[in-house]
Amino acid sequence: MKNLVNALTGSASVLAVAVMLSSCGSGTPTSSNPGKYSTTTGLEFNEEGGFVVNDFSGQPEGPNLIFIEGGRTVLGTFEEDVLNSNDNVERAVTVASFYMDETEVANINWLEYEFYIRQDSDEYYWKNNLPDTTVWAKDLAFNDSYVDHYYRYPGFRYFPVVGVNWRQAINYCKWRTRVVNIKLAEDAGLYDEYAGAGDQAFAGAEGDPGSSGTDFPRIPLESGVVLPNYRLPTEAEWEYAAQALIGTQWLDENQTHRRLYPWDGHALRNPYGKSMGYFLANFKRGKGDYAGIAGKLNDGAMIPTYVYDYPPNDFGLYNMAGNVNEWVQDVYRPLSHQVVEDMNPVRRDGTLDSETGYDAMWNFIGNEGQYTEEEWVAKTGLQKSYDTENPPMKRLRVYKGGSWADVAYWLSPGTRRYLFEDSATSTIGFRCAMIRAGTNY
Repeated sequence: MKNLVNALTGSASVLAVAVMLSSCGSGTPTSSNPGKYSTTTGLEFNEEGGFVVNDFSGQPEGPNLIFIEGGRTVLGTFEEDVLNSNDNVERAVTVASFYMDETEVANINWLEYEFYIRQDSDEYYWKNNLPDTTVWAKDLAFNDSYVDHYYRYPGFRYFPVVGVNWRQAINYCKWRTRVVNIKLAEDAGLYDEYAGAGDQAFAGAEGDPGSSGTDFPRIPLESGVVLPNYRLPTEAEWEYAAQALIGTQWLDENQTHRRLYPWDGHALRNPYGKSMGYFLANFKRGKGDYAGIAGKLNDGAMIPTYVYDYPPNDFGLYNMAGNVNEWVQDVYRPLSHQVVEDMNPVRRDGTLDSETGYDAMWNFIGNEGQYTEEEWVAKTGLQKSYDTENPPMKRLRVYKGGSWADVAYWLSPGTRRYLFEDSATSTIGFRCAMIRAGTNY
């Protein structure tokens, strides 16, 4: 009997301790409330000399970013393929949640970038990241004023930046990651702790070179105050965001219809209210017709226009059709739809196929140890390049969305085109994206 009493007393003591410990927290530990002790070792967090668990209240909101809730969708052209390219065949995929810029990157944003990199980078880097304003120049068209004014004149501040190639867009994303995280660290009072020698601790993104090309460690993600990388969206993310099918849902997971454009219906004009009859995007209406006639300029823009013009789609994104085409991450391959994953699909550099069959202009730089110049030229049929700032190859990159100079066909999210990554035109711009970290959807 005595042993039984002792056993019950011991059990009661254990139960009391368990109740006391459970009362210290509210439910199971979470990312924002991990508790005071490790659930697997019992060691105390943040003890002197021990494992540090910083405060975290969720991913900070990045400037200009809109949350895009992920889900299952059907990517690809579903109504017409006038070029008979068959390079974006319908298939079901799932795209995880992410963030995307509300608008295209504007001239004022790139002028800000130019201002800062001119201060802390060498002259070569600065000049190599200027937009090519000569993209406006045409031998048989008088666009001279745009060459001089479109990028720098204050009246064009919030027009999308053009003349930017894919590589320059990548550099901008890295720079933006750096400066936004410096600001977040300053606001959290952690800048001095991590900065060390000036702001060098913040240069680059996850080990990538900073704006001056020097490699420095980045402020730790474990701090809980900084953002993941700004980057170009994948083609799948861009197409999913342009569809914005959250506006077509009915009764749980049913969708009433698909969309040919980022808005409902097969028409290009607004069917509702005071704006009835006005076009919903900036595009080329027909041969020689970019905006309509004086007194009734229907789409209101003969060139790119204000990045907030036209109604946003159901995700809140402006100009996901028309205005300017937009660079995405993916290397262009016509059969990507057959081989990529069905969860967060993307086509990366140097994957699955011989790039020489699609991409031209291999650079000799970076291959000196493998080939002589003569062997390299014989192998590729091309001359070598001494542009040491460029990677060993110019690849074809996908761009999406249609532009002010494109007919309506290219406004459909499922259409796709491509251009070499070091090329720029007056019809291509970009916007940034970012992962949604710390979530399972």
